Amino acid sequence: MVFKRLLAVFGVGGLSIDTVVETPHTRPGSVLEGRVELSGGDGEAEIAEILLALVVSVEDGDEHEGVEFARVPVASGIRLAAGETLSVPFTFGVPWQTPVTEAGGGSLPGVLVGLRTEVVVDGASDKGDLDRLHVHPVPVQERVLEALSQLGFGFRTTGLEAGYLAGTAQEYPFFQEFEFHPSDRYAHEIGEVEVALVPDPEGVSAVVEFDRRGGMFSEGEEVYSGFRVGHAEADRLDWAGTLNSWIEESLRRHRERFGGQYHGDGERYHGEEEEHGGGMLGAVGGAAVGVVGGLAAGYVVSEIVEGVGEDSDADEEEEEFDEE
Repeated sequence: MVFKRLLAVFGVGGLSIDTVVETPHTRPGSVLEGRVELSGGDGEAEIAEILLALVVSVEDGDEHEGVEFARVPVASGIRLAAGETLSVPFTFGVPWQTPVTEAGGGSLPGVLVGLRTEVVVDGASDKGDLDRLHVHPVPVQERVLEALSQLGFGFRTTGLEAGYLAGTAQEYPFFQEFEFHPSDRYAHEIGEVEVALVPDPEGVSAVVEFDRRGGMFSEGEEVYSGFRVGHAEADRLDWAGTLNSWIEESLRRHRERFGGQYHGDGERYHGEEEEHGGGMLGAVGGAAVGVVGGLAAGYVVSEIVEGVGEDSDADEEEEEFDEE
């Protein structure tokens, strides 16, 4: 499959650029391959630089912002004669912590990842629309989500939260969260389960939040636990059985330690032992770090993100896919 997006470079005599990706389906740790095709206009054009960027919609409170989290240079110092055509190949390593947009045979609502082409001409940058990518989970992520479904946990939604999760090798100032309704077995005790699956080259770190229900004489509380699995274990484990035992053991240890009462100190997950209080939004140095904090680390909030997080824009800027 090949998909194209025409990027019009304004004021350069009709110069146009097509970004062609061999397939829009990918997964974290994989590589996107394609080419940037240039067609000259009425006169000679000098292109200072062509860049490709990955952009994701990130939740920051009640708003969604487009955040550019990875980019690669494609070419620089190009002089294109009138009517001349040029094809420039590229490869783009998909970061391990690129959010997943596909699971269970379909697209996940509320999460969009796109590839954007940027061209610099005469010191001015022109940014194209987003070409949507379909990011599938790595095997461990997929097995965990499948196992939760097999255990009767009902998928509710997924989203992106601004901040850091302690105890993981998180690279970017946001993380993906999967929310589930409890299975019948735990419905009397748990109101909701939130799961963050953070991959890296060696494996996946999982942080799980159980929202425990309150009783007549006790408040509800948040119980945290986590585990780490190497990529090589994806097809070696009985995932449903392993997760069921792990969930039961995590809740049992919490009952034994706290008897259903809230004794949280606001700490986040730091290892195998469960903690509680503080919310899924992690802390670094004791302070939550949001999208604005991420800017200080060199991550760029998009000035314009078309088709990401805005239904009206998505309707107007519907991506076109060509199958070949």
